[in-house]
Amino acid sequence: MTALTMPARPDSGDARLRPMPWRRMAGVTWRQHRVALAGAAVLLGALTVYLWIAGLPLHHAYAAAVDCHPASSAACQGLDSTLDGMDNFLSNGFILQVLPVLIGAFVGAPVLARELETGTFRYTWTQGFGRRRWAVAKLALLAVLLTAAAGAFGALLTWYYQPFVGNQTLGLPRTTPLTPGLFDLRGVGFPAWTLAAFAIGALAGMLIRRVVPAIVATLAVYTGLAFATAGFLRQHYLPPLLTSNGNNVPDNAWVISQWWAKDGKFAFGSYPPGNILNQFCSPPPAGTGKAGAAQGWGPCLVQHGFTQWTSYQPASRFWPFQWIEGGWLLVLSALLIAVTIWLVSRRAA
Repeated sequence: MTALTMPARPDSGDARLRPMPWRRMAGVTWRQHRVALAGAAVLLGALTVYLWIAGLPLHHAYAAAVDCHPASSAACQGLDSTLDGMDNFLSNGFILQVLPVLIGAFVGAPVLARELETGTFRYTWTQGFGRRRWAVAKLALLAVLLTAAAGAFGALLTWYYQPFVGNQTLGLPRTTPLTPGLFDLRGVGFPAWTLAAFAIGALAGMLIRRVVPAIVATLAVYTGLAFATAGFLRQHYLPPLLTSNGNNVPDNAWVISQWWAKDGKFAFGSYPPGNILNQFCSPPPAGTGKAGAAQGWGPCLVQHGFTQWTSYQPASRFWPFQWIEGGWLLVLSALLIAVTIWLVSRRAA
């Protein structure tokens, strides 16, 4: 008996004969990652219930304080104190900052890394998936599901935090909507950062091919990107406003920097050096704090020709900044996912 032989044709990495339908590929992806998705759903669901339970009385107290007139009355002051006392550990937002990176690290990093680490991806390709289709099916489905869930949760966060960045006339400490640590939890920021964390995790899993090191790498890269954005990049989305009159700076503005100038030239930063104070101003009373001393020296410095300049971003730029940040994070995520898919077709054999 003789066997017919045919020369093998180079394969670009995709199955050519009757590839498995996308619907079945989506079903396989769901079954493989339903535990991770269920964990993310439980985490977001528990926080959703908590935010809803805590947010309802908070918003009721906020509405009562806003509608109370006159604001200087004892009754209104009591409502303000009640609202101020409801400020809890979620009000600063930093506790929730870890959510996007946790989702990205524990859902995104194992997507490809687990099968690459165990070698089961080779069996997958023999079932009519193909490399690129396998990667696209996994990444696209999970990215859409996570971004949609994060978008819904971000809308709830926007509602919850509204009193803390709302009416400035209540006489309560309020933070600017652009404050780092709160800005990226509201609007489109939360789903955009969640998608970026997922894309970083997927690429880290493809490059490292080990689940635990990929998770660690995702945490490190995301943390660096988040700190760089909050500390350096976000403040330059639009040119900041500049004023020499501190009374023109709104209470809810994000102050970028302050400095003093004389004769049109930079003199010193926000706090004057000792030699200038000794030369132009008398020392403050004993026991005066640094902030109080600076306020006392301010008029004295102005009398001697110094001008204090303030650079700030107004709160009205919240949504333009949201769309700018969400846009570049979407482009970055798409680029990282595209690079991941390209690496699968080139290096995963």
